[in-house]
Amino acid sequence: MRFRLLKKNLLALLGVSFVVVTLLFSTRVLIVSDNDTSGANQGNHGVHLFNFGSLRELTRSVYAANYKQCIHNADKFPGEPHLVLVVQVHNRPEYLRLLIKSLEKAAEVHSFLLIFSHDYFSEEINAIVQGITFCKVLQIYFPFSTQLYPSEFPGQDPRDCPRDISKDDAVKTGCLNAEHPDSYGHYREAFITQTKHHWWWKLHFVWERVQAMQGYNGFVIFLEEDNYILPDFFHFYKSMMEYRKNSCPDCDMLALGNHDGLTNFNQLFDKVMTTGWMSTKHNIGMAVSKEVYYKLMGCSSDFCTYDDYNWDWTLQHLSGTCISKPLKVLVAQGSRVLHTGDCGLHQKQNCRPEWASQRVEEGLQMIKDNLFPPSLVLSGAEAAVHNAHMKNGGWGDVRDHILCNNYAKRL
Repeated sequence: MRFRLLKKNLLALLGVSFVVVTLLFSTRVLIVSDNDTSGANQGNHGVHLFNFGSLRELTRSVYAANYKQCIHNADKFPGEPHLVLVVQVHNRPEYLRLLIKSLEKAAEVHSFLLIFSHDYFSEEINAIVQGITFCKVLQIYFPFSTQLYPSEFPGQDPRDCPRDISKDDAVKTGCLNAEHPDSYGHYREAFITQTKHHWWWKLHFVWERVQAMQGYNGFVIFLEEDNYILPDFFHFYKSMMEYRKNSCPDCDMLALGNHDGLTNFNQLFDKVMTTGWMSTKHNIGMAVSKEVYYKLMGCSSDFCTYDDYNWDWTLQHLSGTCISKPLKVLVAQGSRVLHTGDCGLHQKQNCRPEWASQRVEEGLQMIKDNLFPPSLVLSGAEAAVHNAHMKNGGWGDVRDHILCNNYAKRL
């Protein structure tokens, strides 16, 4: 009996591996088979045209765009970027417009390279991003979006187990992932897993595949579509980098934002502190060096199998476990990145971006005299320690683990 069960599980695992490998191989075929690949991976100028006519045409457009990597505004802003910002974009166009509005007002923005990483593909969102004229722009596209796989993994396969079915009942019904619920007995939901997949793929793609990043030695700052940056964002970043160089060489990361908004900004405008990285505090405006990226790469298996659908809680778990020395972060106490989104993954209704815009504009009037501080002041230094937490689940399916692990190997 035990042998038969082991044989059954082995066959199931082999079947899952075959599906994922086939999925990954198909991406290579789509890239290479695109008819127009002239100048691929050479940082082409201009805009890649998308075809939204059918799912297959949309898929081909995604892979072709990732292969060609057209840099919009490259002729207008020649030279190497002084700062690279990567924005993870889903489907909140009004908040995206707010972010772009704030970027346009940022000092020295012409020296930036903005990379927009999309997991939802629409003409409206493409038009918003391609309307940017104030700096260089690259769009990359998450090729395992649930939009491209609406009825198969990594989307939601109709043969998948319902979220709340018991494992015994799942095994009896023979649903695809019956043997792999999460730590709390729930089965995967594709829309829940996508954000973590996208974040990990984006991290690898930016550092390993984006040709415009070759030779770039600075930090990469990660934002989301519902963020808003202050006008002195780049000035403060440079001040933090100088402070790190002179006073905190063991600081692994920077956090230019926090979740306090503009509260007490006029008292904290020039203050920084050092501490251990925490999900709930330092996941906004996070600046990562290539050295830290390599540390994370070394923990790919741990990241991809840890049963938490949140990338940031997973990162906190790695800090002090797989990454033996807990990640130390230099934090802006007067946040240079605001969170404008009043809806997101779990809140879909009553989204009022116009209210967020009004609040930001009113807040900026109150703090404008304290932007661009001439120097920084250390207000506190806490030990960087491992902060254990209770995992959130949602990431128990072996298919997610295998696909996630393959980003570093194949993409």
